[in-house]
Amino acid sequence: MGSDDQDRERSSVVQLLPVVAPRKLAKVPFVEMADGRLQGVVSSGSDIARVYVSSISAREHGLSCSTNNNRPCGGHSGGYACKHLQSLLAEAVLQYGIHRVARFLGVDVPEDGDILARLHTSGASTEAAVVFSRFLRHLSYLEQPGSAAPVPELHWFPAAGAQV
Repeated sequence: MGSDDQDRERSSVVQLLPVVAPRKLAKVPFVEMADGRLQGVVSSGSDIARVYVSSISAREHGLSCSTNNNRPCGGHSGGYACKHLQSLLAEAVLQYGIHRVARFLGVDVPEDGDILARLHTSGASTEAAVVFSRFLRHLSYLEQPGSAAPVPELHWFPAAGAQV
């Protein structure tokens, strides 16, 4: 192993994948592929104070959508994807790219770009509080004051301009 490889292993700097296209953060402020699910927070179209936690499980394609306090989404019914789930999937494709999202969900990349049509959906339950807590944690990082000094909790964040 060369010295560059050893330096890279000791570094807390990670390589980031560039965003495929700009996202509408007001509509879907948080999207991630974690815990075996494509999951995130989607703003309500009718109430500015309400958000929905939506998820699609990888492989099984179980759909879940509820408010952050576990009230079910009125537009979600079992295997039917409500507008929140559709928005989540669309923003995930912008964030990660269609090939990566399709691979994560375990489907072939469709020529027409409609991943949702490839899913064999079913109803599922996801604890919205867990995903919503991750979103709030994500927001707390944005509130950190600017500083050149190291912040131990953020040691894993990529350094600005770091070459990997």
